[in-house]
Amino acid sequence: MLSGIPSTSWAAATGRDPLEAARAAGNLLLPASSAPSLLLLAGGFAHLVISFGWALVLSVFLPERRTVLFAILSGAAIAVLDLGVIGRLFPLIAALDFAPQLADHLAYGGVAGAVIAWRRKRRQSPRQA
Repeated sequence: MLSGIPSTSWAAATGRDPLEAARAAGNLLLPASSAPSLLLLAGGFAHLVISFGWALVLSVFLPERRTVLFAILSGAAIAVLDLGVIGRLFPLIAALDFAPQLADHLAYGGVAGAVIAWRRKRRQSPRQA
């Protein structure tokens, strides 16, 4: 949820619909002509599945050192793949402004990297009784 702050803030500041990106993600599962409420529901589900999927990939492949930095860089690569390649096949995703979505992906990488680093450190520390 934290990773959506950049694009939501940008939408609010520019007078755009703050739920536009969430509905656009719904276009991955439903036609663009679907009811906005259905697109929003589908978008929430799609975001959840995609976020957990990428988190799993990152948890396996991120290095032990500089985890957060590499996670942020991975967020940029994920943005290019998600928005620049796959997203071009879906009209609602293709219509999104790239910069705010890139910012969301960088934030996602940062948050995911911080959680992964924290969990790794926690696993390595001996438990205190």
